[in-house]
Amino acid sequence: MQKDHLEILLEDIRSKSDLVLEGHEVLRDEIRETRTELKKDIELNSFKIDSLNQKIDGVEDKLSKKIDGVSADLKAHRADTEAHHGGYRVKES
Repeated sequence: MQKDHLEILLEDIRSKSDLVLEGHEVLRDEIRETRTELKKDIELNSFKIDSLNQKIDGVEDKLSKKIDGVSADLKAHRADTEAHHGGYRVKES
C-alpha cells in the first residue's frame, strides 16, 4: 500500500510541476509579446515627437521672421514720424 501511495503522490507532484512550468511558459510568452508591442509603440512615439519638433522649429522660424518684419516696420514708421518735426515725437523712457 505504501508503494502505491508514494506513486500517487509522485504523480500528483509531477502534474503540479508541469502546471507550474506551463504557467511560466505562458507568462514568458506574454512578456515577449508585451515587449514587442511596447517597442513598436516607442518607435511610433519617437517618430511623432521628431515630426512635432520639426513643425515647432518651422513655426519658430516663421514667427522670428514675422517679428523681425514688424520690428523693421516699426523702425521705419518711427523714422518717418521723427522726420516730421511737427506735433508727433517719439521719446525714449
